[in-house]
Amino acid sequence: MTKLVVNNLGLQDYKKTWQAMQDYTKNRDETSSDQLWVVEHPPVYTLGRNGKEEHIFAKSDIPIIKVDRGGQVTYHGPGQLIIYFLLDLHRLNLGVRELVTLIEDSIIALLNDYHVSAYSDKKAPGVYINKQKIAALGLRVSKGRTTHGLSLNINMDLTPFNNINPCGYKGLEVTQCQTQGIDDSLPIIANKLLHWLIIKLSSQTGFGRTSD
Repeated sequence: MTKLVVNNLGLQDYKKTWQAMQDYTKNRDETSSDQLWVVEHPPVYTLGRNGKEEHIFAKSDIPIIKVDRGGQVTYHGPGQLIIYFLLDLHRLNLGVRELVTLIEDSIIALLNDYHVSAYSDKKAPGVYINKQKIAALGLRVSKGRTTHGLSLNINMDLTPFNNINPCGYKGLEVTQCQTQGIDDSLPIIANKLLHWLIIKLSSQTGFGRTSD
């Protein structure tokens, strides 16, 4: 059975974490474990490969980092749950679209557990509640191996989103778990989301989970 390693990293610098993802993916081989990294970041805007700086329309002290994931611009900050996916899709016999759907469905299942109705949109990856975005997705796939992942707004300062068109969509509003009446802490929600991710990954890949 293929093992899935979950690493809880806490609050970490974005650039250092991104470099660590690149290093792990570059150096991994057929025996390397697939991993999920659970993390928070200090305030940062990230701009995907196709990102346009025009979608950042207000200056601030928050750094802007151009990265190698798909998608446009998004914001990361404390109180936002981030899970990075370091997977070998070829070994898992899993397609990119399947992985995106699996991630979205896991977030939707998590929110449903809290009696919050959420949905995805094939034209705009992510998870939404009443046309407001609560979770963003951005992946990079190189030679079948993935980096980057999902961000889910838990209990954070949403003000920096006002300086951007989130994911490149003008006027797109964002929301978070606290606004939706979900009072659990980030670590509790992280464990519940991991539960759903592992269930859905296991159903398609036969994963088993190792210790954190």
